[in-house]
Amino acid sequence: MLPLAGIAPAHADAPKKQCDIVYGAQKVFWAMTCSEPGESMIGGFATWRNVPITFDRVATPHETVQASNYLRVTPNNEKSPFAPNIEIGLYAEKTGKTTSTYGPRWTELGKHGGRTKAITAGVNPNKADRRNHTYLTIRKDKGHQWDVLYDFNQVGSTTDQLKVVLGLNRIDTGLEVMGPQYVNVPDIGDRMQFLDLNRTWHRIKTKNTAKVISLPGCGKQKKPPYCFKTRLTGGQSFTQWTVGKPRKQQAVPAAQETAPPAPTVSGSVPRVFNGVDQRALQQCLAKDPDACLNTVPGLSRCVRTARVCNATALHAVPSSADPVAPAGVSASAVRARAAASFAVAPEGVSVTSARTPAEFPVASVGPRVWTVKSSHTTPGLEKRGLRFTGFRATYSAQTGQLLEACWGQMCRS
Repeated sequence: MLPLAGIAPAHADAPKKQCDIVYGAQKVFWAMTCSEPGESMIGGFATWRNVPITFDRVATPHETVQASNYLRVTPNNEKSPFAPNIEIGLYAEKTGKTTSTYGPRWTELGKHGGRTKAITAGVNPNKADRRNHTYLTIRKDKGHQWDVLYDFNQVGSTTDQLKVVLGLNRIDTGLEVMGPQYVNVPDIGDRMQFLDLNRTWHRIKTKNTAKVISLPGCGKQKKPPYCFKTRLTGGQSFTQWTVGKPRKQQAVPAAQETAPPAPTVSGSVPRVFNGVDQRALQQCLAKDPDACLNTVPGLSRCVRTARVCNATALHAVPSSADPVAPAGVSASAVRARAAASFAVAPEGVSVTSARTPAEFPVASVGPRVWTVKSSHTTPGLEKRGLRFTGFRATYSAQTGQLLEACWGQMCRS
């Protein structure tokens, strides 16, 4: 069992220096918040809506163009700000002149490599329907590894994280963009909390939060596309980090679209599932997901124990592939894209075809995948300045969506 009390909180300050180092890579632009809770953190939570992220319809064959909004938890940054961590969030990537992919995934960066995996479960995970979704990672009761949950259901577990050290951990959230001249990101409202050793969820103190904004703020002096819109609200506590990356100047603010209603709890879903009131959960997810862990009966306990708490998401039927998606993505296109993403020469990348793994829904992914491999050194899909030997990645042959990838020694597991 985890210790529950008896440890005094450590002193914390906004980790400005760490954030400047971590989010200082070239060709990548961030509008991030970085926070140190000041006490041992055993869980991180964030929520925002699936906003429509769009790309210019131009060819960018040798450049990675994407926008990612994510939560990152670093359990132990005692020796380095680039320590192993867990990332979970929403990712949109330009895959061709007129095509793109969109959806959630989670990533683990370990001591000797990393891995990432698309999340295809739940209610419309790959639809920009402005529905609220939740992103959560929580440490296991035994050992030093963490479980990853999407919409309050477990989607994976880490294998290469460090021991939690008192007060020496960090929780970040915000927007990352590559190729800002090609992408439009409407305002996203990130709301975040952390779990302490007493199993209580808290908001971060504003004084313990640093901001890294690597493009100027949009305004009279700086126009899109090379600017960010940011705002941190909440007074003494971190309530919401609102961030966007406009493509063009707007004379009149765009009207806020109405969020979709909560999914209907069908007759096949029990009223109470793993101790959680399912109707209360769906209503909370639609209106105020930031409060669900404290207001939905049974949810906080279920998240800590059963890890599978949202019955409606379990019963959701995978949505079909985007009707505007290409009928197929060629091997040469996937090779070029993977080479750009993993910083490996195209001639060092092999591509083979295979059936879609059973864990991914054929309705949304398609019946075939491309498996891409290389034994050359690569930085992987990370920005820690490290190099690893080899990578492997799987893409949908129908839509081009990145389904999973690994690099370095993480490919051995």
